[in-house]
Amino acid sequence: MTEEQVRDVEPTPDSPEEHLAHLLPPASLETPWFKEIVQNIKELINPPKLPPLEVTSKPIDVPSVWGFYEQNKTKSRIMSVGIHVVIVFLVLWLGSLKPVQRAIQNVVPLFAPDLKPYLPDKPAERHGGGGGGTRSPLDASKGKLPKIAPRQFTPPRVDPPKDPKLPMTPTIVSDQPIPNINALNYGDPMSHLGIPSNGTGVGGGIGSGFGGGVGVGRGPGVGPGSGGGFGGGAYRIGGGVSAPVVLSKVEPEYSEEARKAKWQGTVVLTLVVDDHGMPQTPKITRSLGLGLDQKAIEAVMKWRFKPGMKDGKPVPVIATIEVNFRLL
Repeated sequence: MTEEQVRDVEPTPDSPEEHLAHLLPPASLETPWFKEIVQNIKELINPPKLPPLEVTSKPIDVPSVWGFYEQNKTKSRIMSVGIHVVIVFLVLWLGSLKPVQRAIQNVVPLFAPDLKPYLPDKPAERHGGGGGGTRSPLDASKGKLPKIAPRQFTPPRVDPPKDPKLPMTPTIVSDQPIPNINALNYGDPMSHLGIPSNGTGVGGGIGSGFGGGVGVGRGPGVGPGSGGGFGGGAYRIGGGVSAPVVLSKVEPEYSEEARKAKWQGTVVLTLVVDDHGMPQTPKITRSLGLGLDQKAIEAVMKWRFKPGMKDGKPVPVIATIEVNFRLL
């Protein structure tokens, strides 16, 4: 029996032809695609008439959402309200008991206190000094300082090398005169007399720092700090050090006391403009009072500078600022 003969046979339930018809592909799959397109266009223009839809199902009653509690809905609401009222009453009653009130008073609230008033002031960064040494177990011995030079080629040593191939005079980098002592050897003027020693530091200098200078610090200068200079302070304008330039400024506000008193004048303060152009450690050198000094400091600390330069590099420089207060 061929496939066409199987399809032409009217299948009956549970007959071999019925099961065989399920295994064979439907005739629509063998229809060419162009015939299906034509048939779809015909049905779109003239859709076939379908028999009326007959609804054979009937609506049935379903149980309510409340189910078992449908009949006791009012009673359940009353019981819920009553339970909530009892709970609120118990909470208020427990809170009114004296032991509970005493326990509440003894509770210590946890909070993060402001510790800024108790923190030590951050020391200003110190510049302008240098150290050195040869990792000696002895501290640097006392001696005189080398001469000042803008650039250091040979750091000082307590025991200079014998018969160097290219002798050069040891120097110290500083922008101002430095104290000296009458001694035959180089050393740390602030140290003590004793066995000659370059100190416990690292480098070709004298002291306990790291570098080629004299003192405690890092760099070719004298004293504590870093960089070239003397005594650990910032550079002063002059001697190859340029002045900082104001890039942006904020006008100071008038204090209420000075406004009422019609007080005018100029506040002069000194500060250090660091190598990033930020003002540091302002100090009043000419005061006006009536709150204007503090207003001047608050305004100047918001200023931004182009840092001073030395040998093409930004360095911290001491600057003097005048802040004028005038009533219009």
